Amino acid sequence: MAAMTIRNKLTLIASAAFGIAFALAAVLVYAVFYDTSERIIFSELQKTSMLAAMVYLEKDELPAYEHQQVRSKFDATMFNTDVKIYDQNNRLTYGNGRLDKELTSGILERIRSEGKANTNANGHYYYGIFYPDNQGDFVIVVATTDAFLVSQSRQLLLMMVVALLLGLIIIVLLSRWLSRLAYQPVAHIIKQVNKIDIHSLDNTVIPPEPRDELHALVLTFNDLLVRLSDAFVIQRNFINYVSHEFKTPLASISGNLEVFAQKERTAQEYREVTGRVVTQVYHMEELLRNLMLLAGLREADQGNTSYRVDEMLWETLDRIYREWPDAKPLISVYMDVPSAGRLTIKGNGSQMQIAVYNLMENALKYADSKPVTVSLKEQNGQLTMEIQDHGRGIAENELRFIHQPFYRGNNVGQIKGSGIGLSLAVLICKQNNVSFSISSVETKGSTVHLRWPAYTVLH
Repeated sequence: MAAMTIRNKLTLIASAAFGIAFALAAVLVYAVFYDTSERIIFSELQKTSMLAAMVYLEKDELPAYEHQQVRSKFDATMFNTDVKIYDQNNRLTYGNGRLDKELTSGILERIRSEGKANTNANGHYYYGIFYPDNQGDFVIVVATTDAFLVSQSRQLLLMMVVALLLGLIIIVLLSRWLSRLAYQPVAHIIKQVNKIDIHSLDNTVIPPEPRDELHALVLTFNDLLVRLSDAFVIQRNFINYVSHEFKTPLASISGNLEVFAQKERTAQEYREVTGRVVTQVYHMEELLRNLMLLAGLREADQGNTSYRVDEMLWETLDRIYREWPDAKPLISVYMDVPSAGRLTIKGNGSQMQIAVYNLMENALKYADSKPVTVSLKEQNGQLTMEIQDHGRGIAENELRFIHQPFYRGNNVGQIKGSGIGLSLAVLICKQNNVSFSISSVETKGSTVHLRWPAYTVLH
């Protein structure tokens, strides 16, 4: 069974709403019409009963010309109307004889006791009054058929049914036209979404105008695409990130083992090499855990974690000095943070150590043996770190590409590299909510700026 489309649902809902509303209104109109018509009929019968009293019972008291006028008015209202006048003994005294059915004594007594009464039965409306006269006490009953009211009621019902059918047809056609008009932005969005695949997640959907709920939905969807695109990029580059980060500890392990295997070693030397290898293995395990977190292949530990930025920086420098011993004289470190409490930050310190290490490694690679300055300071309530070198720099037209994995500038020359380190550092900063920016002038050097938001600082 095919699912009902939104357009058909809107048409059905609009038609049902119109039908129900019209039916309720029609019932109300019909009830008011019928009640008002009966009131008019009884009012006319009341007037006719008074005229009948003047014609039949006041003839001896009225002048001839006045009686004739009353008689003419009475005759003009007597179409399809019956009049019966009963005396105090319930005997029919006067009447025009148009209705053969006689009234029961109970009805007559009710009229005498109440002074007047009305009812409808057997297709007729009855109105009776008690009329005392010098000739005696009489009951005047006027009756008429309901044929006219029934005819008018049927015509009204027919008109309402026709109006309902015509209204439903109009509503269906109008609803389909309006739903098609309203559905056009949705169809346009679906067409755009269908063009998006795993290789084009960065293609956002153009939101419709005006700025309504659909506009907000598209913006939310675009935000989801951005997050999915980032996740796919991370996972797609996961192996490259792993190989980039693992090459140094693996080289250290293999180097130690190769040297160690060249000759017999003492027990003390066994312990020293084993310790160094275990340290590198633990380091690789930590790297793998952080890279899996970045790739979304592992969930982060629950709760808020924190780290000291200065401690993270010193640990990074220790690693740099171990792996770049010749660069130690080139590195200058400056710290200007008034309070030690400002150095404690919410976030993943191990990941940020990877990012800072990659940034400093890049600075040393392309510094051409020139000084590299690392400064940590507080500005406007925010902790900032700058890594500045005076090496080759980056051409202005290449700055926008450096965040991309595997991208390397045209001026790297024979310097080895994979183009992974900087993109991984940018990704880590993004996931740790650290602002990253870089400024560079070719042949004069580059400066990387890291800025932690004020709310992540633990006071």
